[in-house]
Amino acid sequence: MATINLREFYPWYITDEMMEVTDEVAAELRADKLYEVAHRRRLTRNKAQYSLDCDDGIEYSACLHEPTPQELLERIEQFCQLWNALNSLPEVQGRRIDACIILGKSCREVAKAEGVDKSAVRRFVLSGLECMKKYLRKNL
Repeated sequence: MATINLREFYPWYITDEMMEVTDEVAAELRADKLYEVAHRRRLTRNKAQYSLDCDDGIEYSACLHEPTPQELLERIEQFCQLWNALNSLPEVQGRRIDACIILGKSCREVAKAEGVDKSAVRRFVLSGLECMKKYLRKNL
C-alpha cells in the first residue's frame, strides 16, 4: 500500500490530504501526472497556443453554442414563415429570389440562364422582396 497526497493530483484539494491506495493506483496516478506535464511541455515547444483573432475559425468554434430547444423552435417557425412568404409569390419571381438570395447567384448569372436582361431580374428580385415584406407584415 502506498500513501499519496490528494492535493498533488486533484486541484480542488487546498490542504494536504493523505490517503492509502494500492500500488497500482498510485503508479497510475503518477503516470497520469507525468503525461499531463509532458503534454503541456509539448504544447509549449510546438507553440500550439491558439489565438482567437487569427481568422482560422477557432474563434467561431469557441464561441459557438448549442441552440436551446426554444431557439430551435423559433428558427423552425421563422423558416416556415419565410417559406410561406416565398411561396406566395408568382413562380418566376420566386425562382429568381431563390436563385439570387438563397443560392447566392448573381443577377447576371440568373439572367444568362433564363435568357433575359439582368435589370429585369434585379427588378423582379427587389419587387419580390417587397411583396414578401408585405406578406409577412400582414400575416404576423
